[in-house]
Amino acid sequence: MNPLISAASVIAAGLAVGLASIGPGVGQGTAAGQAVEGIARQPEAEGKIRDCRHYFFSSKK
Repeated sequence: MNPLISAASVIAAGLAVGLASIGPGVGQGTAAGQAVEGIARQPEAEGKIRDCRHYFFSSKK
């Protein structure tokens, strides 16, 4: 196999993995931010919100 094609394939695979990890990171960051906002609005619901957030983060694989 041509070394140039091999090197390009490795670089493309690395970029694909890196770009694919951005979406879940943004989604989890948004969910965590919304949970903090919910706790700030209703401090008495902190336990329910925290439990729901932990379940959400642990079930996403």
